[in-house]
Amino acid sequence: MTTTSRRKNRAALTRALLAGTALLALAACGAGTEDRAARDRAARAGGTEAAVPAPREKRIDGLPGMPPVLDPEDVYAADRPGKLSPVVKDFPSRVYVPNTESDTVTVIDPETYEVVDTLRVGRQPQHVVPSWDLKTLWVNNNRGHTLTPVDPKTGKAGKPVEVHDPYNLYFTPNGKYAVVMASLDRELVFRDPHTMKRKKTVPVTCYGVNHADFSLDGRYFIVSCEFSGELLKVDTEKMKVVGQQRLPFDGAMPQDVKVSPDGKKFYIADMMADGMWIVDGDRFGKPTFLPTGKGCHGLYVSRDSREMYVSNRGEGTVSVFDFTRAKLTKKWRLPDGGSPDMGGVSADGKVLWLSGRYDAEVYAIDTRTGIQLARIKVGHGPHGLAVYPQPGRYSLGHTGVFR
Repeated sequence: MTTTSRRKNRAALTRALLAGTALLALAACGAGTEDRAARDRAARAGGTEAAVPAPREKRIDGLPGMPPVLDPEDVYAADRPGKLSPVVKDFPSRVYVPNTESDTVTVIDPETYEVVDTLRVGRQPQHVVPSWDLKTLWVNNNRGHTLTPVDPKTGKAGKPVEVHDPYNLYFTPNGKYAVVMASLDRELVFRDPHTMKRKKTVPVTCYGVNHADFSLDGRYFIVSCEFSGELLKVDTEKMKVVGQQRLPFDGAMPQDVKVSPDGKKFYIADMMADGMWIVDGDRFGKPTFLPTGKGCHGLYVSRDSREMYVSNRGEGTVSVFDFTRAKLTKKWRLPDGGSPDMGGVSADGKVLWLSGRYDAEVYAIDTRTGIQLARIKVGHGPHGLAVYPQPGRYSLGHTGVFR
């Protein structure tokens, strides 16, 4: 074979190898695109695509004793429509409304929008809180210094338990402790989640400990301090404040706290700044700010984890925040005004329920259109209403934060 022939053969071989490599790369790229498309179709349909391999699991080193994280990209993965725990399957669907000035809880049937019962409880009930094990609803009688247990299966109130200054109530993700937000006492009180006996008291230097939410791994939680405009970062296992900062707004009044689906950011409603503060929970650095509306107060995540409903109490509106686009996309205005405050989303995700704090009423809002479905008269000063039952494996407290 001549030198010229060998060169021609090598050139032909090189071209063939390059062509083969290109075809393989194209095939691989096409397969990846198809896999992603199939996963997207499955996600939208709420199911899985059998032919598509599951993505590699990301290990989350969670708080000891905490149930495993279902999806490291979505802390609300257990909250999809229809995912009711066997514990709550026999509970009737109800809306429980604590009336702070009437010392009652109004019980509403969400199917008929009718009041079906009124429970007498302690003085100044602030929130109705599902227990970690989902079996009990605790009514926080702030000035009565008691918690009233309600059986969600029968709707009957039980014997009150003495607990000092229970403005709000949360549960650690492992179910080991209840955490009482003792607002005026300036304490975080860790208690037995069943008997409510005090286990550890953590004094704080801010005023008005109020609302909270936990990190993806459950190892810390962020707390709002309403009356001093501050935030706390608390180590869950050590039961110790590990960070504290003042919000960069004169007269800040932080309220509800909600972690993003990916667990990377915390959103804090501020009713005086009229919007949400956004802070990286791990770094706990300086927060950014997003205006939403006058009296920004409550934060509620949609059942598909794509949006968050923001109640603007001072202007009678609800803003809709898109997590992926990191922007507000809609604003719903209540007809005839109102004071939308605290609440929750129906089990099927179709209705947002909010108390009308200054108007002795409750609003039911269609989450697809923003149209008001009902306006129901209740007692005076309705506050932290709970929609129950809801999807989820366990409750972190407040008016229903489930994972």
